[in-house]
Amino acid sequence: MAIPVNRKQYYVYIMTNKINTVLYTGVTSDLKKRIWEHKEKVIDGFTKNYNINKLIFFEIYNDPENAILREKQIKAGSRTKKVELIIGINPEWKDLYDKL
Repeated sequence: MAIPVNRKQYYVYIMTNKINTVLYTGVTSDLKKRIWEHKEKVIDGFTKNYNINKLIFFEIYNDPENAILREKQIKAGSRTKKVELIIGINPEWKDLYDKL
């Protein structure tokens, strides 16, 4: 069985606003483009309304099903659980966008 080359990746991510008061969880297959869209406010909705512009957490998946399940799991969790995830990889809540 051949393993496909250039396999698509899927990302579950958490973003926040400048003062870290609002958390937004999403899933995408193009993280850099999607975060740019949030930062530039090109799509109306929650992230535009609440000035969500800082990428603070993401995980990578090889299939969309697992990424979507993880997104739902994170969304269903408490803020405390989300904060624990963020602190685990980004204790200073720095914007990770420039590292993509």
